[in-house]
Amino acid sequence: MTFEDALHQAGLGPLRRESPSWLQVNLGKRCNQTCAHCHVDAGPHRKEQMPDEVVEDVLRALAANPSLGLLDITGGAPELHPRFRDLVRGGRSLGRRVMDRCNLTVLLEPGQEDTAAFLAAEGVEIVASMPCYLRDNVERQRGRGVYDASVEALRRLNALGYGQPGAGLTLSLVYNPGGAHLPPSQAALEADYRRRLRDDHGLVFTNLLTLTNLPIARFAADLSRQGKTTQYEALLESSFNAATVPGLMCRHLVSVSWDGGLYDCDFNQMLGLPSPGPRRHVRELGRVSELDGAPITVGRHCFGCTAGAGSSCGGALT
Repeated sequence: MTFEDALHQAGLGPLRRESPSWLQVNLGKRCNQTCAHCHVDAGPHRKEQMPDEVVEDVLRALAANPSLGLLDITGGAPELHPRFRDLVRGGRSLGRRVMDRCNLTVLLEPGQEDTAAFLAAEGVEIVASMPCYLRDNVERQRGRGVYDASVEALRRLNALGYGQPGAGLTLSLVYNPGGAHLPPSQAALEADYRRRLRDDHGLVFTNLLTLTNLPIARFAADLSRQGKTTQYEALLESSFNAATVPGLMCRHLVSVSWDGGLYDCDFNQMLGLPSPGPRRHVRELGRVSELDGAPITVGRHCFGCTAGAGSSCGGALT
């Protein structure tokens, strides 16, 4: 069954946009980590990086579209981009919420010693990768030493006010399954995270987001090595939940690649699947209200976002 078939059987018809309120910008594929589940295939040796002129194009598009209330900055490790702080300041000066998708360990890298303080001073929301509260599970996905480094980074963020009640600095943690299965209940898992991180390390956070691993890029290669591709794709398809469709991130955001290309979501971007019609660049974005009702490019990977409780860059959908 295709994803289009699943939508049709649910009486939902073709997937179309609402007027976007969210601009997600991928600054490149350079990262200080090489995670097993990474759908970006990022790592220390990747060279792809958003040119200066595209950074300026992004800020112009944001200024021209007040309805884009959220600037969501991702990578790779976006903090490693030399214009990262310019983009943050630009978004904040335009009165936008700014979100940094942070792998935590980058905050301990040479040259990044004041990044956490910079983010706090700008009021940036942090969405931080923390795929488990157990050392072995984290290091199986992300590498040896990552757990302790992540805990230290969280300790520094807490000291700045992140995750602390009343401080106004949002710290969301992100859980990814360690294998070919769906995430558990987001609410129940959040309670476990709160208890274990508090009891084991004295750490606090704002909320937990559960994300389903999509069978693309590095995770797809891992599934193939284990001979689990067919099994996992069947799980995603059989777990299709029509109630997740209204909240799918592709209906509400514009995704910008490091070279300025426009996509319906970050996953389509990594698969090289542009929006229907002629390929567009962020400098040609114009008024995003014109995208209201526009068709969305879909594929079998879309079952990952609609499986079970659903999955998006904002966590579970139901």
